[in-house]
Order: sequence, then C-alpha cells, then structure tokens
Amino acid sequence: MANVLVVANRTAESSELLDALRERAARGDATFTLLVPATPHGVAWAADMHSGGSEAEDHMHGAVQRMRDAGLNVKEGKVGDPDPIAAVQDEVNFTSYDEVVVSTLPGGISKWLKLDLPHRVERVTGLPTTHVLAQEAKVPSS
Repeated sequence: MANVLVVANRTAESSELLDALRERAARGDATFTLLVPATPHGVAWAADMHSGGSEAEDHMHGAVQRMRDAGLNVKEGKVGDPDPIAAVQDEVNFTSYDEVVVSTLPGGISKWLKLDLPHRVERVTGLPTTHVLAQEAKVPSS
C-alpha cells in the first residue's frame, strides 16, 4: 500500500484535490496524510509569518473529514511549519512516503507557485510529486 503525503492549505477542502485523490486511490491502494503548512495569506504573510496556524487547523480538520467522507483512507492530518518546504522536510524526515501530492491555487494568486513549490518538493524529497491546481473551497461553516 502506497503512503501518500498530501500538501495543501487554502485548497485542502477543494473539489479538485478531492477528485485527484480519488483518482489516485482508484489506481491502487493508498493511505493519505494531509499536511497543511501554517502559511498565512494576505497582509499577514508580510506582517507575521506565524499567523496562519488557526486557519491551517481549520482547513486541516475540514479537509480530513471531507476526504474520509469520500471514502479515502486518510491516516491523519497535520499542521506544519509556515514555510511549506520546511514543513515537507520535517514530515519526510520522520515518516516514509512513496509519493507526494501538492495542491496550489492557480498561477497569479498562488504564492506557492511563485516559490515553484511542486518542483522544489520533488527535488528535496526525491519522491514522485503530482501537482493539483485547485480553487479555494468556500466550505460553509457549521
């Protein structure tokens, strides 16, 4: 069974990511771990790099539940370092993964794409990496 690391923040609850993970599960048994770097967005990005923790927790919990409701085998969700590369490196240093899925917002609005995150993750992990372009999910709050 493949152990897949999923890296997402604002797109963690998106239908595009959910569809991509369903497609991956259909290709063969896989367990998923969702890693949500606590990356702030907007003005907070420049003002306080550590201000994204609460929002990341919300995205992580909502996304894990949504993935499990869709029948995916999600082992756990984690909130990581605000720097997405550091978050991924921390995670792969402690757990063995077979592949990585990185979900970003589209070009033009994605800070992660400006950092070339999907390719950088592939380089630092040495693992096959799939990039999913997604929209920020507007999930109703309960």
